[in-house]
Amino acid sequence: MAGYAPHTDAEVAAMLGTLGLADLDELFAVVPEALRLAGGLELPGGLSEPDAWARVEQLAGANRPCGPELVCFAGGGIYDHEVPPVTRALGSRSEFVTSYTPYQPEVAQGVLQAVFEFQTLLARLSGLPVANASLYDGAAALVEAVNLGVAASGRRRVLVSAGVTPAWRAVLRTFAAGTGHDVEEVPLTGGVTRFEDLGGPGAGAGGAPGVVVVSYPNYLGCLEDLGAARALCDRTGALLVVAFDPVCAGILRSPGDWGADVAVGEGQPFGMPLSFGGPLLGLFSCAMAHVRRLPGRLVGETVDAEGRRAYVTTLRAREQDIRREKATSNVCTNQTLMAVTAAIQLGWLGTEGLAEIALRSARGARYCREALLAVPGVEALAGAPTVREFALSLPVPAAVAVERLVEEGFLAGIPLDPDYTGGHDRGLLVAVTERRTRGEIDAFVAAVEKAVR
Repeated sequence: MAGYAPHTDAEVAAMLGTLGLADLDELFAVVPEALRLAGGLELPGGLSEPDAWARVEQLAGANRPCGPELVCFAGGGIYDHEVPPVTRALGSRSEFVTSYTPYQPEVAQGVLQAVFEFQTLLARLSGLPVANASLYDGAAALVEAVNLGVAASGRRRVLVSAGVTPAWRAVLRTFAAGTGHDVEEVPLTGGVTRFEDLGGPGAGAGGAPGVVVVSYPNYLGCLEDLGAARALCDRTGALLVVAFDPVCAGILRSPGDWGADVAVGEGQPFGMPLSFGGPLLGLFSCAMAHVRRLPGRLVGETVDAEGRRAYVTTLRAREQDIRREKATSNVCTNQTLMAVTAAIQLGWLGTEGLAEIALRSARGARYCREALLAVPGVEALAGAPTVREFALSLPVPAAVAVERLVEEGFLAGIPLDPDYTGGHDRGLLVAVTERRTRGEIDAFVAAVEKAVR
């Protein structure tokens, strides 16, 4: 605000007096002249508090939020699922909102137990026996999974299906530039990855892979053949990393049932609303053989000196940074509030509730897909089976259709990169969640027909 400064003149003078300096120029004299800002910053003058609020409200008013203004048919990793009042009420309690990382179990039993419950629910959902206390987001979880797989296999070659979310693959490539992993992308054929066409242990110039990464369902919404992916790993000795959709897991076989060594995912659908980039929640679980390579934190159940049930962080020394060169990972978050929120949502839904949401989404997606394919010029981009998300080819550029549909009150989906469409710009990714009604879908289809006419 106008005239705001973090320190008073008296405080600055006291600091300079303690240091034995005459003024601030003398304090910064060690900074080379070439690195100093010449002429000051070209910033407008400060505003009063009411004027600042008015400006912020003006900027916020330019947004078109999902819900009040736009009916959301976009997905691609972040979805417009229902967040029930009970999740919002419990997740916003001060006991959870204000809690810090539970270094001291004697004063943090409540939070430790809540995180332990989250781990238990995630282990059941993924079909793998051990889950950590969460990571920043799905992309970070994928990076950690690949790090684990490379360390376990001893091989740096990583085969990643092009069906993995593009943003996740971009983050993986960025980290691989530092770790030295050799990331190879396997293209899609007909919307899915043909693992059976990949070679045996010594095939390819790069040798046998150490890690194979696949999404289930993939970015185009198609169901991959995880049996073929598991067979490839068995032939080559690689670890199988499955990036799974935790909502679709309510009606699909779990990654663990398919033989995954590591399962990762994005926990945003469990109680986190749509927002500008977060907060998100990285899901991570693995086979017991890899528990000592597990990144982040792990909460375990034990008993105290009096034989009472108790919870502690285990198998790691605080943030693993006491001996950083020996650490399996230097990530030190456990996204406590998001993990607890997800546990509340999963506990509220239960097994039947999660299956109901997944099934309602799948049925809505099927109805929407069939109705859109009846629109002249709209075609399926892939013929493989889908669950709650599907890709279309439009008769006009997808970005144009999305812009037109905003004016009709819909966030129509995500324009697909030409890599997914064979080079054209008409691919659109559409998602349907349990929140979409038949009336909304019918209105959306009518708006699409108008937009592509």
